[in-house]
Amino acid sequence: MFGPKSHCVVVVGAQWGDEGKGKIVDVLAERADLVVRYQGGANAGHTVNTGAGEFVLHQIPSGILQGAVCIVGNGVVLDPETFFTELDALATRGIKVDGKLYVSDRAHLTLPCHKLLDRAREQRERIGTTGRGIGPTYEDKYGRRGIRVGDLRHLDHASQTVTARVRAANEMLQLLGAADRADPAEHTELLSRLAPRLLPLAVDAGRVVYEALERGESVLLEGAQGALLDVDHGTYPYVTSSNTTAGGAAVGAGIGPTAIDAVLGVVKAYTTRVGNGPLPTEAAPEVAQRIRELGGEFGATTGRPRRCGWFDAVVVRYAVRINGLTGLAVTKLDVLDSFAEIPVCVGYRLDGADVDSMPADVERIARVEPVYETLPGWQKTLQEVRRLADLPPAARAYLDRLQDLAHAPIRFVSVGTRRDQIIEVG
Repeated sequence: MFGPKSHCVVVVGAQWGDEGKGKIVDVLAERADLVVRYQGGANAGHTVNTGAGEFVLHQIPSGILQGAVCIVGNGVVLDPETFFTELDALATRGIKVDGKLYVSDRAHLTLPCHKLLDRAREQRERIGTTGRGIGPTYEDKYGRRGIRVGDLRHLDHASQTVTARVRAANEMLQLLGAADRADPAEHTELLSRLAPRLLPLAVDAGRVVYEALERGESVLLEGAQGALLDVDHGTYPYVTSSNTTAGGAAVGAGIGPTAIDAVLGVVKAYTTRVGNGPLPTEAAPEVAQRIRELGGEFGATTGRPRRCGWFDAVVVRYAVRINGLTGLAVTKLDVLDSFAEIPVCVGYRLDGADVDSMPADVERIARVEPVYETLPGWQKTLQEVRRLADLPPAARAYLDRLQDLAHAPIRFVSVGTRRDQIIEVG
């Protein structure tokens, strides 16, 4: 993916998240000088199996496992307590973190009051959030009342801001009928405790990325969640609170869009979704359970079982268009090893008419009828395959059909969870 004419690559999810972005970033990061996480918060769960063990990363970019310099960008809302817990856990397991990890001084902080608000609202609205405080933090960011990493340089002013914010949060919690309240003293003490450890990691992330590109270094921009969870382009309101698509990468990393050379979309060989909202190709319960068990489809952050269904080409074509995808990485192909036949959604029908693109409103998406094409399965294990040419003919035909339907070339295929089970195409 990185070549002589391509040194800034974005990796995005091209479905509803959980596509295996962490695994793909881990492989690409071996060739990258700098890896930047550009949006989302501690609700992400990127699982990487290095062969020496499994790592689950929630906020720290997956590139840390390959020794790349990593930055948490300004588009991320940082939960500082869990961030340091994650950082310390990596160091304990022998991963070098000193001098390898930095945080944008423009990134906003997720605080305990945000988590209380998130959980209280979820009790009423049932959107399917993780309760990690992501949405309320972004609300404060765009309401111009948030606390940024760089604000810790001026603790007196930051403490005044956070005290006012906690009072407002408590008023909202009362209106929502929640029993819990946030403690202003706890918040000001937290800021004082965080500042000595967080400020030494604070940088002007956009400048760091810009200067790296000026030197000709390879930069990888890593997203969280997936295109159909984008706040503007996803299945609203069952979405996350940030721009998960490639356009968000430039904003969330602090660079211009012309600096981006390629965009890789990660898709599963089938489709999953966590939480509420439409999933047009959701399989019958017994089939969904079979896929779930074979694929280990449980959230890395929450443990929630994922809803499972067949590959949806309408979703992926839409993701190709709104992200400008220049290539695809297909993950978990091996999960389908035992199926004799594999349906693939090639289009939708709605009220008797053909629909070839994703509708904007969830009411219409919930009513679409998937149009399926059934492809033969290969019924052989793929986990020992290391070259595309060695795939069974039916597995290769399946990938060829997905590529044709998606209108984007396949660049990577995974047939297992380990690094050596990811096949680079061409």
